[in-house]
Amino acid sequence: MTRVLMAAALALLAGAAAADPAEGVWKTEVDDGSYAHITIAPCGPNFCGVISRTFNASGEYASPNKGKQLVRDMAPQGGGAYAGSVWRPSNNKVYIGKMQVNGNSLKLKGCVAGGLLCSSQTWTRVQ
Repeated sequence: MTRVLMAAALALLAGAAAADPAEGVWKTEVDDGSYAHITIAPCGPNFCGVISRTFNASGEYASPNKGKQLVRDMAPQGGGAYAGSVWRPSNNKVYIGKMQVNGNSLKLKGCVAGGLLCSSQTWTRVQ
């Protein structure tokens, strides 16, 4: 029994140690007066981010976008870089997306016109 518990504990620790740098909860920059916490987790072989909490000047509120996927199918490119797509709630458009994770900072870019016109935000890790 002790060996089974030890093996289970080691498996959990190995899984936690192998977490991808993008995984976790990230705080967005303020956009249109609000900001959010985005929970990034594996979705198949890639990574997706769901709006988990929303805030405005009055504090946390129940946005209709809560629970929706903002970061979509970000495929790891190596060196903390990812490529996929990103949805912007304020205009309901999906853009070519890129992410770059550097420690507790995540730079997210959304681009149109083959990457000629881009907008970006830098998010900070919450957990």
